[in-house]
Amino acid sequence: MTAITPELIAEHGLSEAEYARVLEILGREPSLVELGIFSVMWSEHCSYKSSRHWLRLLPTDGPQVICGPGENAGVVALGEGTPAVVASAVSEELPIARQNSPLAMTSV
Repeated sequence: MTAITPELIAEHGLSEAEYARVLEILGREPSLVELGIFSVMWSEHCSYKSSRHWLRLLPTDGPQVICGPGENAGVVALGEGTPAVVASAVSEELPIARQNSPLAMTSV
């Protein structure tokens, strides 16, 4: 069995606090496979770990919001007689997600 070391935890992109939460959830040290599962599920791609704060700042309702947050893209009206904008905000494990950029708009 592979020993779970601080280096291995860091390689999986988990902070000390996140690893402490893994221990709390499992009630024991995780296996290598379990560590990998937590790493993936808590990654930026799946959990929006670095961009969640910024996403909360966007409007979610009001006269300009045609379709608010949900499973996919949002729709926002630009003004009377103007077409609406459909935007899907995706923050992934790309360099932009690691460069203190709030969000990567890749599907506008």
